Amino acid sequence: MEEKEFRNKITCFSFFFSILVIWAHSYNGELFLGKTHQGKTVLEAERFLGDVVGQMAVPGFFLLSAYLFYRNFHWRKLLCKWKSRAWSVLVPYFLWNGLYYLGYLIGSRLPLVSRAIGKGVIPFTFDALLDALLNYRYLHTFWYMHQLILLLLLAPLIYLLLKHFWSGLIVLLSLFIVIWTAWDLLPWLNEDALFYYGTGAFLALHGRQLEQEESAGHRIAGTGMIIMALVNLYLGRKYYSPGATVLGRLFMPLGLWGVIRADVLPLARPWMQCNFFLYAVHFAIIRLVNKTAAMFMPKLPAVPLGFYLFMPVIAAAASYGAAVVLKKRTPVLWSALNGGR
Repeated sequence: MEEKEFRNKITCFSFFFSILVIWAHSYNGELFLGKTHQGKTVLEAERFLGDVVGQMAVPGFFLLSAYLFYRNFHWRKLLCKWKSRAWSVLVPYFLWNGLYYLGYLIGSRLPLVSRAIGKGVIPFTFDALLDALLNYRYLHTFWYMHQLILLLLLAPLIYLLLKHFWSGLIVLLSLFIVIWTAWDLLPWLNEDALFYYGTGAFLALHGRQLEQEESAGHRIAGTGMIIMALVNLYLGRKYYSPGATVLGRLFMPLGLWGVIRADVLPLARPWMQCNFFLYAVHFAIIRLVNKTAAMFMPKLPAVPLGFYLFMPVIAAAASYGAAVVLKKRTPVLWSALNGGR
């Protein structure tokens, strides 16, 4: 495929993964209906979509991030890539964590907002600020960004381990064995994230044919991966197997990439191109909409289910509206919040 098609496919997949992330964070059955049988039933239905389908978003993001970093990688490009990611990952990480801390700090001192937040009064101290900035204390979805920063710092080591085809396969297999046996390899690094990211890096270094003209072989391979994903996800749920679950979540985005041709995808619209901003603000939007609706809407099972299913539309529309205003009114701030994207 051409570079333009490749970039458009990346954007479309990123937007799709963003939608899945929203579903993974929008559970509201008990919030609307309390700890009742109806609330539990609604929550179970939501979790099927959020946990089984939605959880492929995180592997998808790690795969795309690693692939783009190691695409055409060479030692002489390392500093340039680090510099680029410092602006697109590190700056937004600290900025958003700081903004969420400020929001919780102010909100926890306003009676009605504080009740909705449910965290008591947030301390206004240097230690609390440092904790928020470094440990994503008030923006829990940024665990992904935290892990991504650590993986970017490990870029030279990852490249050394994966730059040769067969030794790289052995490294990935060894890492999967670590996951299968539930061995805590590094306390500060998520082994699943390392496996997804390492797979994306390996494909960038040794599988560049993924960017070439998409053939029937690609679609057959993609279909096979989707089937393997479904089998592994079923086994993971039935036997509580972390290894099978990890494989299922990995194979699904890989399979979809192989099955879906770039030339059949629509041209990414502007509202599909603010994926990072959507990722950063979606949790606040979800909480606000769900908690507000739960106070005023009828206590019927269809209500939380309806909000849950349409939450991606609500969050995407709200975030895009905010993005348009920020880009127009404060372009410098917008660029920082969106990592220069």
